[in-house]
Amino acid sequence: MAITFTLNGGRQTVDVHPQTPLLWVLRDTLGMTGTKFGCGMALCGACTVHLNGSAIRACITPIASVAGKSVTSIEGLSADTTHPVQQAWMEEDVPQCGYCQSGQLMAAASLLAKTAKPTDADIDEAMRGNICRCGTYSQIRRAIHRAAEIKSSGVKA
Repeated sequence: MAITFTLNGGRQTVDVHPQTPLLWVLRDTLGMTGTKFGCGMALCGACTVHLNGSAIRACITPIASVAGKSVTSIEGLSADTTHPVQQAWMEEDVPQCGYCQSGQLMAAASLLAKTAKPTDADIDEAMRGNICRCGTYSQIRRAIHRAAEIKSSGVKA
């Protein structure tokens, strides 16, 4: 079944079973491997992408549910790592192993799109369910605060 949606600003049509998870369409059908498989049950956040601007888990989202909608994967966050969360992640030296980071970045970007100056409680709530096995949670929180500063200043790298 052909399903058409917008991916990172471009129109995509895929011919897959309608219940195929978006994660596997991104990775296997479209070759977009930045979105990671973690648990397959929407518990870890590694597969976080945006659907019409909101953070969702791609591992449990059937491709049929994105028909006609807009999906942003980590590859679409910015073409040149100038998104405020990407800048802040580098400044704060957040990643260790890096496996969870695309999901962490996408969750943080979604938070900042809705909340310009998040509190620690806002960050904790938005990032709940995004697991970092290396335990970089304090760096992630600092980076989100830094990204909010970058975003409010309007200065890009």
